[in-house]
Amino acid sequence: MSLDRPRTVDDLLNYRLSRLFAASGAMVIRLCEGRYGITRREWRLIALLAAHGAMSPSELSQRAHLERPRTSRHITELAEKRLIRRVADLEDRRRAEVDLTEEGRRLYDELFPQSVHFNGEVLSVLSPAELEAFEAALDKLTANAERIAAGKPVAEKADRRHGGARRLRGR
Repeated sequence: MSLDRPRTVDDLLNYRLSRLFAASGAMVIRLCEGRYGITRREWRLIALLAAHGAMSPSELSQRAHLERPRTSRHITELAEKRLIRRVADLEDRRRAEVDLTEEGRRLYDELFPQSVHFNGEVLSVLSPAELEAFEAALDKLTANAERIAAGKPVAEKADRRHGGARRLRGR
């Protein structure tokens, strides 16, 4: 197996990272959905609000790396679950921010330590030097991927509603 000379899909970086995410994220997803009744994306929004405080839906969308319409749906669902609330901007009534409710903060305070535990379990096989090198490599790869994506190397837009089948339908 070689990341720099992939021979099959199993060798591709994104596929390997996806496998890691699926295996390590499954534990947290089960907690989120089974015990707390939220999705992993809703958990991401809750965790970002806990870490950074109240913010506009647009900023939350950017920080979560989610599309704005999807973020808006999750905000509505979390507000219905009374985990977040919309707060009107006193200076500009057209603007609003979202923030955690007390119940949302309690959920975060319970779930975050469990997420940290699972994170530690996965990383426990790395030595301190390996962990430091891994963090540096992740930072470098992320910065490079963001730079490449900003250059829009692929002209086609994703068609997620139809499973990316836009090109196939037109044949």
